[in-house]
Amino acid sequence: MTKLILLRHGQSRWNSLNRFTGWVDVDLTPKGIEEALHAGTQIKDIPIDIVYTSTLIRAQMTATLAMSCHQAQKPLIFMHSQGKEKEWGAQSCSKEALDEGIPTYISWHLNERYYGGLQGMNKDEARKKFGADQVHIWRRSFDIPPPNGESLELTAKRTLPYFKDVIVKALENNKNVLIAAHGNSLRSIVMYIEKLTDKSVVKLEIPTGKPLIYHYNNKIFEKLG
Repeated sequence: MTKLILLRHGQSRWNSLNRFTGWVDVDLTPKGIEEALHAGTQIKDIPIDIVYTSTLIRAQMTATLAMSCHQAQKPLIFMHSQGKEKEWGAQSCSKEALDEGIPTYISWHLNERYYGGLQGMNKDEARKKFGADQVHIWRRSFDIPPPNGESLELTAKRTLPYFKDVIVKALENNKNVLIAAHGNSLRSIVMYIEKLTDKSVVKLEIPTGKPLIYHYNNKIFEKLG
């Protein structure tokens, strides 16, 4: 059966500082690097044909570090979709050269949800300013966004079309897929493939650096482990 691996990035610099990160592009802490490498050891024997990741460096670092542990030792080849990166990058290479690596696609559709006015704010400071209950609602509810930001519902509206139209098609072509992304973009995908309700997804936590592995067969996802 074809396999889908979901991997939330390792601890970021702003995770460690207890800040709302969202689309702010911060890198991994030493602990986050260790988490990514450990995740790589857990999936090192699973053949991986395609990698999908977000535009944010913490997810790209996690994908790269995890795959550095893979038994195949194939390079990730980032398949840029515009500008000189596309014209002068992988598009200019021979198919033979590209076949030696793993195509890696970057999309903003897989980015973390946008936290709007909360981005960069310390979470404890936000609780003092807005109240702990209100911050909890913004963080954990399905359809109530933070000020000028995205709810999980809004995040799913950009994440799931990309997942269905691009990633599922790769699975249907018998490609094993790794997605390295973020807590909320991955929550929306898990909600879809596990058929979770609006209420049950509120309790869903995606741990950093711990791969979630699914079998895919005949449009059915089966979680392993």
